Amino acid sequence: MAPARHAIAVASGKGGVGKSTVSLNLAFALAARGAAVGLLDADVYGPDIPLMINLKRSERLRSWDLWRRNGIKLEPLDVHGLKIMSVGFLLAEHQALTMPAMMLGGVVRQLVNDVEWGNADYLVVDLPPGTADLQQTLVRELALAGALVVVGPQDAAHLDASKLLDLLRDAGVRVLGGVENMSGLTCPHCGERIDVFPRVAEARSIWAQGVERLAQIPLDPSLAEPGPHPEQFAALAARVAELMR
Repeated sequence: MAPARHAIAVASGKGGVGKSTVSLNLAFALAARGAAVGLLDADVYGPDIPLMINLKRSERLRSWDLWRRNGIKLEPLDVHGLKIMSVGFLLAEHQALTMPAMMLGGVVRQLVNDVEWGNADYLVVDLPPGTADLQQTLVRELALAGALVVVGPQDAAHLDASKLLDLLRDAGVRVLGGVENMSGLTCPHCGERIDVFPRVAEARSIWAQGVERLAQIPLDPSLAEPGPHPEQFAALAARVAELMR
C-alpha cells in the first residue's frame, strides 16, 4: 500500500512519550512548507488525534463495514489544509474498539486504501506504541519510506524504543532518526534549563545505536493546547524533507 509519495511512520516503544504530539505537529509543519500532507491516526485502541484538534464524536458506531462498495471512499477531515483520518472520527469518544485481533488487518487496509488522501506528498502515520500485532501489520503492509522513533529522556523510554528499533530493522524499514520529546523545561524566570526526568545513560540510549537525534522538543505547556504548532517543529520538518529527497 502506497497512499502517498512518502509514507512516514512515527513510532514509540512505550506510551506517554508524546508520539501523537510529534505526529500531528510534524504533519502541520510539513504542510506549512507547501507539501500536500495526510495524517493517519493508526492507534485504533487509543486514538488521541481527535482530542488534539478539539473534536469530539458522541454518536456510537453500531457496525463497521470493512468492505467499501462501488469505489466509495472515506473522506478525511481537512484541518488547516491537513487531511486527517482517525478511528476516533468513527467511534464515540468513550467507545472501545472491540473488534477481534484477526480483523485488525482489514481495519488498517481500509484506513489506508479506502480514504481519499488525494495526491499526497507525505502521509504521516501515528502508530500505536509498542511492537504488537497491529504495529507488525502496519509495518509489513504499508509501503513505508521511513520511520521516526519518539523517546523521552528516561531509561525506560529508550529501553522500549530499542525493541521497536529491532522490529523496524527486521522489517527492512529505514529509521530516519529519533525525536527526544519532553527534553527538559526552560525556567520562565531565569531561562535556565531544568531536567524534569532523570536522563538516560548515553551507553543505553538509542543514540548509542546509531540513531540520529533529529530534534529535542522541550516540555512546553503551549504544545498541549489544541491546534497546530508548526513553528516549534519547523526544523524537524525541514530535516525530514531533506532525508526524503
